[in-house]
Amino acid sequence: MDKIAAPEALNEQRIDTWLWAARFFKTRSLAAQAITGGKILLNDAPCKKAGKTIKPGDRLRVDRHDEVFVLTVRGLHRQRGPASLAQSLYAETEVDHAARLAAAEARRLERAQNPTPFKPDAVTRQLLRALRGKPL
Repeated sequence: MDKIAAPEALNEQRIDTWLWAARFFKTRSLAAQAITGGKILLNDAPCKKAGKTIKPGDRLRVDRHDEVFVLTVRGLHRQRGPASLAQSLYAETEVDHAARLAAAEARRLERAQNPTPFKPDAVTRQLLRALRGKPL
């Protein structure tokens, strides 16, 4: 019977695998696309290669959709695990966390004030086509 090996202590890790293991992206390829797209800064410098290595103590800025995470790498892990493990791999300062939450609240309030238009039902679409002079 095979024994499950304890996780090895890592000194450095590829940035794309770390972003995947820390659950910032669902796949390594999405992480690599973000890196080559300029969405990741490593120690305040653009990171353009997915194979760039990171180590504990490095500072990352991750632009993901509308959110910006400013993090310090606390640990490395080769495999993707539960969210509790992923959250132990990085630390976010209180100021950056508060700014991210404030931006999320501002986006929520904007969506509440400007709801997206609903899709017209079949009857309304037929009336709109008739008004535009298009065949039904």
